[in-house]
Order: sequence, then C-alpha cells, then structure tokens
Amino acid sequence: MDGRIGEVMWEPSQEFIESTTLNRYMNWLKETKGLSFNGYQDLWKWSVDELEEFWASIWEFGDVKATRKYDQVLADAQMPGAKWFEGARLNFAENLLAKDQGDKTALYFRSETVRERTISWTELKESVASVASSLRELGIKPGDRVASFMPNIPEAMIAFLATASIGAIWSSCSPDFGTKSVVDRFKQIEPKVLFAVDGYHYNGKTYDKMSVVAELQNELGDSLSHTILVPYVDQGQLEGNLDNAILWDELLKAKAELSFESLPFDHPLWIVYSSGTTGMPKPIVHGHGGITLEYVKTMVVQKGLSPDSVTFQFTTTGWMMWNTLVGSLISGATVVLYDGSPGYPSLEVLWELAEDARVTDFGTSAPFLINSMKQNVRPCENYDLSTIKSINSTGAPLTEEGFRWVYENLKKDVWLASSSGGTDVCTGFVGGVPILPVKIGEIQGRCLGVEAQAFDENGNALTNEVGELVITKPMPSMPLYFWKDEGNKRYFNSYFETYPGVWKHGDWIEINTDGSSVIYGRSDSTINRSGVRMGTSDIYRIVENVDEVFESLVIDLEVLGRHSSLLLFVVLKEDVQLSDSLKAQIREEIKSTLSPRFMPDEIYAVEQIPKTLNGKKMEVPIRKLLLGFEMEKAINPDSMSNPESLSFFLSLAKQLNEEKQEGLFTNK
Repeated sequence: MDGRIGEVMWEPSQEFIESTTLNRYMNWLKETKGLSFNGYQDLWKWSVDELEEFWASIWEFGDVKATRKYDQVLADAQMPGAKWFEGARLNFAENLLAKDQGDKTALYFRSETVRERTISWTELKESVASVASSLRELGIKPGDRVASFMPNIPEAMIAFLATASIGAIWSSCSPDFGTKSVVDRFKQIEPKVLFAVDGYHYNGKTYDKMSVVAELQNELGDSLSHTILVPYVDQGQLEGNLDNAILWDELLKAKAELSFESLPFDHPLWIVYSSGTTGMPKPIVHGHGGITLEYVKTMVVQKGLSPDSVTFQFTTTGWMMWNTLVGSLISGATVVLYDGSPGYPSLEVLWELAEDARVTDFGTSAPFLINSMKQNVRPCENYDLSTIKSINSTGAPLTEEGFRWVYENLKKDVWLASSSGGTDVCTGFVGGVPILPVKIGEIQGRCLGVEAQAFDENGNALTNEVGELVITKPMPSMPLYFWKDEGNKRYFNSYFETYPGVWKHGDWIEINTDGSSVIYGRSDSTINRSGVRMGTSDIYRIVENVDEVFESLVIDLEVLGRHSSLLLFVVLKEDVQLSDSLKAQIREEIKSTLSPRFMPDEIYAVEQIPKTLNGKKMEVPIRKLLLGFEMEKAINPDSMSNPESLSFFLSLAKQLNEEKQEGLFTNK
C-alpha cells in the first residue's frame, strides 16, 4: 500500500519555499556541515537518526544564549530519564528577550473591553526587570513556585518572564477554572507567591473573582507568603479580605537593570497539568534548556517566525498553547494576545483582530474553525486577511470539511498547518511543514527530532495503518519529572507502562509512506466493531455534517470482547427534534459514507456534550461512566467546563448498569 492520496489544497511556490527559515536552515546545514537532503522526509530521518548532531545544530543555528556551553548533547538516551546538554547553564527568559528591538511592538493586546494596547520591546524588558526585582525583594529565589490566576493579558506574560528570569518556577490556571480545580493544582506545588486578577470578562459578562482569590489564599495556607493583585475589572484599591496583598503597580515602581539567573539546563521552568479528568491532575515539570531548544526548533525553524512576524494564538492561560505563545517571543515576533470569547459579539471577532493587528500567523483550534463553518462565517468577504501567511490548527483533528472551509472562506493562498502534540511536552509531535503541499485532512509531517511512530499492540511499527502514537527516542522537552512523584511512578505509568522504554501518548495515528499523518482521536476511545477499529473523528465528520446536528459524542461500550454497543449523543440545532426520520437519516449517512458496521445502536438527544476546561470532548471519562465505573473514578467534575451536562449521562449510566446481569457492564 502507498497510503492515502489526499487532494492537494495548497502547494508552496518556489518563492515561498526559498523565503522559509526551514529552507535557510537546510542551506546552512549544507554550507557549514556538508549535509544535503533530498526533501523534508530525508531531513526528518537524519534528525532522528542523528539526535545529538541535530540538536547541536539547533543550538548553533538558533544562537542559544548561555553562560556555559554543554559538555555533551545526550549523555543518556534511555527513557524516561534522558540526560540532555549536561554542563550547560542558561535562562529561558533571556533567550526570549535576547533580540534588541527597541520601540518595535512586542505585545499587542485586545479584549472584550480593551480595543488596543501595545507594549514595545523596551517597555516589556523594563516591566520584566521591575517585577523580577520586586520578587527578589519579597524573598523569592530559584526553585520557589510562583502561581498565576490570570487570563491572557500582558501582565501574565510579564509576570512569567520575571519569574523565569530569577529561576523561580511558574504555574498557571485560567480564572475560568472552578475553585476546586485550581486548588487541586496549586496545593500540590505549594507556591510562595500568587498573581491574581480581581475578575475577568467573557461573552459580554463580568465575573468577580475576589472571593475565589481569598479562598485560594486560605487553601494554600502557610506556603503562600504574598498575593499580587492585578485590578483587571475594577481599577479600585485592595479589598480588605486579602492577606499580604500587593497591587501590581507597586511592583512596577522598582527600577532595576534586567538580569537573568544562570541556571542548569534541567532547572525547572514551569509546572503544567494533565487534564485531570480522573483523580488529581498530574503536575508536569519542564526545564529551561529543553523548552528553549524546542522553541528554537518549533517557532523559528519549522514555523518560520521572525522579527517581521505578527503571531496570534487563541488560548487561555490554562492551556499549553499559552506557553507556546510565550515561546514565540524567541523569534523576535510581535505576539498578539486576546482575552475573551472567540464568539462574542460574533464569530468574526478574531478575524477583525487579525485584520487590525496585521497578523501573519493565525493560530486557533480545530473546533473554532468547524464552528465557523457551521455558522456560515465567511471572513474573506468582510476582512482584509492579506497579511496572513499561515493558519495553525490544533486542539483536535481538523476534518476534511474544515480544511475545505479554510481554503474557500479564508484564503486560497495560505499555509494551513494542522498539528498534534500535548501538554506533556508543550509542543507538537506532528505538524506543519512549509516546504510541502497541504493535503486535505492530513498533517504534513513529523516534527524534526521527533521519532513518532504508529505501533500495533505488540510494539510493531505500522505504515498506512492506524496504531498507537508512540515516541521511540527522547525529546529535550519531555518532562523532567512530575512534582512530588516519588520514584517517578506516576511518570512511568503515564507513558512507559505499555511499551518499555517507549513513550505511548494515548492517540491513534496513521502515518503514511510519505511521512504525513492523520490523528483519529484518543486511542482509548477508539471504536472497535468486530475487530475493525475506527477513530471517533470519522463518525463526527459525518454526523456533524448533517444539517440538523450541531455537535455529537460517540461512545463504544464494547466489554470483555463482546460485540460493542455503539451510542451516539447529538446536540441538535434550535427547534429541531430527534425524530425517527432524523435518526434514520443519521444512520444512513454513516452507512453510506463510512460503513454499516459503524451505525449506532442507539441515538440520544442531549443539551450539551461534556467537555474539559480546554473544550475537549470527554470521550474516555463518559465511556468509563457508562461502563459502570464509579463516578469518582470516572470523572472529576471540577475538570469540566460544563459539569451540568453530566446529569443526563449519570441517569443513563444508572439505567445501563441495571442491565449488568446480562454481562455487558461491570462495576469498577
């Protein structure tokens, strides 16, 4: 088999190829190292076969700022626990702020209430120096934890850069998280300082968070020495119910020279969290050096960001894409921040921002693009998007219809870079390649330095077949460890339990002969009908193309090798009822488009699809619930954006579990 042959939606011109940093990197390798490659796939193969040589080239090409160079690139390649760039001393924040661009705009900010706010590189560095000096005066030292309860505003980015510059460890939760969800995260890491806003704006409403900040102070207890309050919705003074609180502006009064703590390569940079759909969220620790190298590779070499770029990514501070947005500064690009709903006052708000800010690289989620398609949004008719060179889509697989909508309604001549990675590594495994064609429904290639493969259950590599997404060689941005994980037990069990020495990520992927790929969703939610596997995204693509259906969730209740019971849940458009004729239409669409074997056994109408705080469908937790797992072992409601959606599924689970005497459901 040669794999799928997708329709080509876009092909880079020779002029475009020659303008890319990736092309410049390949020419640099030829001129300085005597290395020539027959296209991207050849370059990728070298990057994973010669890991040390590749990552050393990224260090050199990216001109990494370090107070001491490394002794060896990779002292120990065993996973988990690979030892990268031992002996090196550097600082991530120094590398982000290394380019001296004076009055050029570093940050462009917009929200639902602020039309435009810009911060120059000079102003950014001065603010970072002031906040860092103030943190030092408060007694914060390398290794101390600094927590943030702020939305995607300039103060969050300044606070992060200041924290990293002094070697303290950053951790962030978005203020739209539930209080318990924030406590579950921050209490594990015992922060000394909490940056917090008094509230935030979303979807035209204002949310007061002062009581939540007070509760966080109480829950975090003696470890928390100071709270820095950013008056975001109310420009008044401190409320009396906060202890040891300081206003943000007080920190900016400190005048100091910008300086950076010289840190070991694997000094902790930040703590990010797994989705926490069951149990306590896993606190994942990444290092200064690994993230620095990864973002030189991703932002500069692969994405091609430069001081001429204006880059945007829609995100909250609770999603890893905020971390990557911060990382874009390493290229010298202007970073565009937006705080608010992407659908308020309409789904065109982000395209208006793109026009006004002259965005060159527009990042969003696949669900946003699909929602825009469903609502018949046509940005190309209303906005000047001529500056946009690339559209970056992540967060979920982008359907073929989504690809087509981009090229028909946004721009014909644009590089659509679909990607997939994870919070676990704060980067992508597979993603866009600017020198290759874009084929409908496909991710262009494996990222440089990432030995991504599709494995079957026996650990054999597959080509042109769906298998488990695994990483067989180490990456510098893999976690150093999980916070307070004695003996690295949780770390090992999370990734290395299935295939010894190989990272299993938990996604189904098909890698084609040419290196392109398709992500089919989470592997443990994959549908298995009589031994034939199918990713949930294939069902969604068909069902959500039915005019009456707004959104859907499909759950396969295969148990103990028995024939699966396939349940489909649909959110219908306004004033639409789930009639027998509509059920028949949905089944017929699946039968004719996909296969009769994947027609659902039951179809239910629901008001909402349960989702995580990051907006992902909770396929696996709902599957566990319906299979008879106890509520506390299946789902953590505080990890959800819409816990009220559970009532229907709890009722259904009770009904299904009354049938367990038939052997289909087993309590866990």
